[in-house]
Amino acid sequence: MSAERYAYLGPEATFTEAALLQYLDSHGLRSNASTQPMRNGAAALEAVLDGDCLAAVVPIENSIEGGVPATIDALTDHGQLQIIAEVVVPVRFVLAVKPGTDPSTLTSFGSHPHGEAQVRTFMAANFPDAVYLPTSSTAAAARDLANDAADHVAAVCPALAAERYGLEVLANDIGERQDAETRFVVVTRPGAIPAPTGSDKTTIVASLRSDRAGALLEMLEQFSSRGVNMSRIESRPTGDGLGLYQFSIDLLGHVHEARMADALQGVHRVTRSLRFLGSYPSAVETGVPLDPTTTDDSFSAAAAWLDSTLGR
Repeated sequence: MSAERYAYLGPEATFTEAALLQYLDSHGLRSNASTQPMRNGAAALEAVLDGDCLAAVVPIENSIEGGVPATIDALTDHGQLQIIAEVVVPVRFVLAVKPGTDPSTLTSFGSHPHGEAQVRTFMAANFPDAVYLPTSSTAAAARDLANDAADHVAAVCPALAAERYGLEVLANDIGERQDAETRFVVVTRPGAIPAPTGSDKTTIVASLRSDRAGALLEMLEQFSSRGVNMSRIESRPTGDGLGLYQFSIDLLGHVHEARMADALQGVHRVTRSLRFLGSYPSAVETGVPLDPTTTDDSFSAAAAWLDSTLGR
């Protein structure tokens, strides 16, 4: 296994590659790393499982669209994987053309449908006659334009794609939502769990025992009674029959915290299956005030009381 090879959801110059480069830079790994775009998230994770890559970066959540089902399902289905970090990347689009293109000749533009949906106001106001032509990705729109393999005159794409393919940027940050972000996770084969930082997340996948009334509430009570907050919950079918679902959940806290460990044990008791996908530093500050009854000290005191009561 190459210790320097990292997979990511391709093609090149997407927001996912930008997330990978951000991760490598922040950990001082970029100078010795090679990156490999993969055709989909499942293939990127498979490369990690096979030992072809040390880690993979895949998108898991968007601030506008919500969770990314393909990634959630791939993480659940592949097993034997661990999240060790997360990266949040602002979603910013540029309008790019081949160098020397006269803006008055901009009669069409290419982008992924999700990208086009976020720039409609800008395009309608500035290029009302430009025809939209769908592409497989925002980066592909830039690549094909640069390689003379496109029918469109301009590309709505990430700044990284415009730079990578030598395009000229006509306008920056043209999206309708200035606060749009996508969250990515860095996935490896199981190993040491990153140490708690005080601002961490824990990701799990839990399957309910049945679709009876109260089954979901029973699981959620394991968190609320121990002061564990959720930042994301996505329901996905188990594939075992109608009405049976599993839940991909992000929790604020670390498995080495007593409240989190106790909550996960409770979930394990009341669910059909529980998969731990990792505890890792949060990309943004997630510290929440803890109730005095859910601190590590309170759990230690309770355990000491029981030991004393039992004469241990």
